[in-house]
Amino acid sequence: MMSPLRLVLTRGKVSAWRELSACAQAKATFATGPRQTDTTFYEFRTYTIKPSKMSEFTKHTNENFHFRTIHSELIGYFTMELGALNKVFSIWKYGNFAERTAIRAKLAQDKDFMEKYLAKALTMIDKQDSEIAYLVPWCKLDKPEKTGVYELVTFQFKPGGPAVWGDAFRAAISTHVHTGYTKLVGVFNTEYGLLNQVHVLWWNESPDNRAAGRHFAHEDARVVAAVRESVRFLDSQKNVLLVPAAFSPLK
Repeated sequence: MMSPLRLVLTRGKVSAWRELSACAQAKATFATGPRQTDTTFYEFRTYTIKPSKMSEFTKHTNENFHFRTIHSELIGYFTMELGALNKVFSIWKYGNFAERTAIRAKLAQDKDFMEKYLAKALTMIDKQDSEIAYLVPWCKLDKPEKTGVYELVTFQFKPGGPAVWGDAFRAAISTHVHTGYTKLVGVFNTEYGLLNQVHVLWWNESPDNRAAGRHFAHEDARVVAAVRESVRFLDSQKNVLLVPAAFSPLK
């Protein structure tokens, strides 16, 4: 027969285990999405160019941007053609925040970059914006083999994170992929910038192919059903047509 003291200690251990278990369940209940284990992130930089300087800025960048790309990995560089005007958009890849900090410090010490590119470019830039985003766990970055145009669709969801809207959103994206009219390049969840925001980057052969594919998708019952479910969590969305620069890795 168990002694009274041992019985109390045993009950105490059981009680403590139950408390820890309840705590773990609570954390799982309130988690906002899968744990981020990959430290790799992407910086989205958008520059608004003075309208009268757009042509000059493009020429200057085409000729001198190699002074910037030698320092870190450029994923894509684009001009916004439809949905916005006089803007350029670039995506940079970093292994972690320490790497980005070190690269930014080297850039400040690089005379070629500072004097041959940045000094003149800054006189033509009206505004700069930066966001940090991670690829969502269920998506890998894909690089189309052929040249084409890109569509960046930005979704602003209701607060709560992927735990609230993640499954419905993934289903909606998957149905568009399965129609075959477009190619998914990447899905990015914003970490610094507007929260509950997701950027989806698509590739199409041309704007006309994209338009024809969208009309076809809107008649697909699977797409209609999935989109109808996901928009319950949506606040707004915006899209822009991107044309890659000659030096852009994403062509």
